[in-house]
Amino acid sequence: MQDLNDMLYFAEVVDRGSFAAAGRALNLPKSRLSRRIAELEERLGVRLLHRTTRKLSLTEAGDRFHRHCVAVREEAEAAAEDVALVRSEPHGTIRVTCPVTLAQSTIGHLIPVFLARHPQVRIDMQVSNRVVDLVQEGVDVALRVRPTLDDSGSLIVKNLGNSQALLVASPAQLERQGRPRSVEDLQRLSTVAMSAADGRASWRLLGPGGREHDFQHSPCYTADDLLTLKFAVLQGTGMCALPDYMCGWELQQGLLEQVLPDWAPRAGVMHAVFPSRRGLVPAVRRFLDFLGEQVTHEGAAALSLLPHGPTATL
Repeated sequence: MQDLNDMLYFAEVVDRGSFAAAGRALNLPKSRLSRRIAELEERLGVRLLHRTTRKLSLTEAGDRFHRHCVAVREEAEAAAEDVALVRSEPHGTIRVTCPVTLAQSTIGHLIPVFLARHPQVRIDMQVSNRVVDLVQEGVDVALRVRPTLDDSGSLIVKNLGNSQALLVASPAQLERQGRPRSVEDLQRLSTVAMSAADGRASWRLLGPGGREHDFQHSPCYTADDLLTLKFAVLQGTGMCALPDYMCGWELQQGLLEQVLPDWAPRAGVMHAVFPSRRGLVPAVRRFLDFLGEQVTHEGAAALSLLPHGPTATL
């Protein structure tokens, strides 16, 4: 079995660019570090580093080994942080970003619950649909709803559950324009949407037996905020695709109807992303655990069934 200290030493040497810098960080003599890495290479039977008088560079084997060393180091730090969670109350500021609709319908109701449980924690949340660079802007956690997790790059992802979009309209609109019996009948309905390039919008709908239908339409009203669009749907302006957690109460109360329940847009994945396990302080880790417990598909849907007052019901 490998000496885990040597794996830590190797990761620090590579990340800091020299034996001297790594030695200062680890409080170890440069000569000792150099000897330990040489002994590590001898045990592995491969050269990990190209050494010159000016710089170090990784060999192909060194690059592969370095990734494993970083993973071991981060898991060790995460283990220590887990212990810290048990022995200490989380404190400090958590910087969060959250899309507008998700904040208004779900996360905004949960933040006060978390803060009541952890009075030494502060949350600084940016409510915005803007794409944020977490590392450059110093953000701890970004909450997102997207069709896939594949575009998260090197960020760590915590899946919080699925969010299903539903085709909904007001009873008044359906009485006026007719209730569709087939996906082709959707063309009879006025629509509202987030955007419409050149006046046209497209919703990819999934139906029975895996069937797909590309619904092309010309919205009579566009707005880049779903809550604003929901107001229009409730007034009978047009049909819209809304997340289930945003319209469950209105459906239950009969203020909205689901149009063609067998057809719906593709589900979105509600998730949290954060830069690295290495940077997780106890407060951030506790916050992510809380979201994992509270923001599931069932939990979000149940939350949306609560009466949210006149802002939700007009």
